[in-house]
Amino acid sequence: MNHLQVEGLLFWFPAFVLSTTFHEAAHAWAAMRGGDLTAYRGGQVSFSPLPHIRREPIGMLVLPLITSMTQGWAIGWASAPFDPEWAARHPRRAALMAAAGPTANLLIALSMLVLIKLGMALGAFEAPVGPHGWSQLVVPMHESELTAFAARALSVMLSLNVLLAVFNLLPIPPLDGSGVIDLFLPTRFAGIMRRLGPVGSILGLFVAWKVFPMFIVPIRDAVEVLVGG
Repeated sequence: MNHLQVEGLLFWFPAFVLSTTFHEAAHAWAAMRGGDLTAYRGGQVSFSPLPHIRREPIGMLVLPLITSMTQGWAIGWASAPFDPEWAARHPRRAALMAAAGPTANLLIALSMLVLIKLGMALGAFEAPVGPHGWSQLVVPMHESELTAFAARALSVMLSLNVLLAVFNLLPIPPLDGSGVIDLFLPTRFAGIMRRLGPVGSILGLFVAWKVFPMFIVPIRDAVEVLVGG
């Protein structure tokens, strides 16, 4: 097993499963609070990854494992069920449900940033010198396997959750941003993205994968400033 595979399996795959679980649990919790018990009845108001994996085994387990082994980073998908009639009756509540997932990722990212800053203040981590990737936002200041592991794990969790939050907030179906925009639209336009149906979702994903790469470098620069500033 090469270095890329080890990093993917040891850091990116667990980070993806954990981060996606929190993301979907947040959706399910927000829907429950808003009156839709669909995801709650499916057991998805849970920080255990098992109910989320059972719902989407390919997106939550198989594809992330494959990409971790072959690319050194994890990609996949997950979903929390909701009642479309409830969403149509309560578009603002549905919008809050949509916003809950990316918000969970942002909270995780903020927590990782705080831990990284604390580690830097205590002299455990420092910003790397020269070119580095998403998994090396900080490096250990002294030779220590435990500190090196912590630096890599925190870097991956921070990077992944920032990327997940920004990607999912793109206002394109079926991403969460297409529901979040209902918070800012007049009531008569609420749910307009959902009404595009499967064709809109397919086109939306294609557009998202074309648009999102343009954000990669600015996102990385912003994260590096936050870590090193």
